[in-house]
Amino acid sequence: MKDYQPKGPQMTNAHDREIVRELAKQVAEIACLPVQEEKRKLWRKLNGLQHTRPMVTIDQVCWNEMDIDEELTLRCVGPECREYERDMRITLFRWKHFPVDMVVDPFVRIPMVIERTGFGVGAEEEIAVTDPENSVVSHAYRNQFTSMEDLEKIKTPRLKHDPVGSAERLHRAEELFGDIIEAKLVGVDPYLSVWDPISQWMSVEGALYGLIDQPDLMHAIANRVTCGYLSMLDSAEEQGILCQPQSLIHCTGAFTDELPSADYDPAAPKTKDIWMFGLAQMFSTVSPEMFDEFEVTYATKLCKRFGLVYYGCCDPLDRKMDQVRKLPNVRKISMSPWADQRRGAEEISADYVFSRKPNPAFLAFESFSAGAVREDLQATVAICKEYGCPLELILKDISTVRHDPQRLFQWADIAMQVALEA
Repeated sequence: MKDYQPKGPQMTNAHDREIVRELAKQVAEIACLPVQEEKRKLWRKLNGLQHTRPMVTIDQVCWNEMDIDEELTLRCVGPECREYERDMRITLFRWKHFPVDMVVDPFVRIPMVIERTGFGVGAEEEIAVTDPENSVVSHAYRNQFTSMEDLEKIKTPRLKHDPVGSAERLHRAEELFGDIIEAKLVGVDPYLSVWDPISQWMSVEGALYGLIDQPDLMHAIANRVTCGYLSMLDSAEEQGILCQPQSLIHCTGAFTDELPSADYDPAAPKTKDIWMFGLAQMFSTVSPEMFDEFEVTYATKLCKRFGLVYYGCCDPLDRKMDQVRKLPNVRKISMSPWADQRRGAEEISADYVFSRKPNPAFLAFESFSAGAVREDLQATVAICKEYGCPLELILKDISTVRHDPQRLFQWADIAMQVALEA
């Protein structure tokens, strides 16, 4: 849910109230099932690098293609109730059609009212749209950083919590459905990629050329972004607005016996109490040495602040494990569709979770092949068994299923069969 909240009194009509309360009842009933704690235990074992079966999750779904029998159609009128309705309908839809190893928590997250200034640099871009109903679009960014003078464009991001607004938001939620399921106020869950914002400010091509032609400028930009993040984290700790221990980190179960820290204070959570998610996707094609110089140097300053770290996304890391191992507190490492799985497994061994991203293109081809999906997943399982890698399978970045939701449901069934047979 967005941080933004319409100003002024929020009135809930009887129609909206009835819808949200009925959905809350359904979510609460599912959250109480014994299987939820069974799944949490499995995630804790995996994240503790203990022997367990592969775990499976699905996220970043093309929801515009999923609305079967209007199960996802919003019926509330008020903006706040529509947000709750949307989140609950998605939870119920996942549970019904592709639950895999999801965990339904016995509470609803209520975002604190937090003003965020960002870095003060917006993307200057052109957008190409194939499907106007799909949030996945193409971007062409203009390079806004060509000299040291441009560094002044980057401002230190600020966070300002509105405790009165947060209390009011929580109170409204408790009055709406708090007698059915707990309403839990949650704070900032940091997303700390140094290079994702830079790639939007400069374009990927502009930033990659900058690494070669203007290394001093690129170091200066990366340093400013890193210092901005560190300042933001300090502010979040000072205001007590960091999220509490997470259920998810980068689409996967975050349940662990190692967090929060021993001196955890729920009224003043610290970065050491939670997971961090880091990545440098635009570095997919750079050398390990350049990755070390321009990413590891800065990411290290961020990773060391956190209890545990999930590292990587679409970037293939099978050839950069010597450098990734320098990052502190890493527990899970992404193995994208573009990674050499065998090389990655050999490098990861039993030291980290092998976080495999099966290729979502299997769902986007002209025809869907269940056999190809099974063969792909079984190959990953076999490789990880050979090298003793704890394994999770994360299907994500699903931009289309050719308007055939059954493809996704079939993938989920196959993945769970493969995981249970492992």
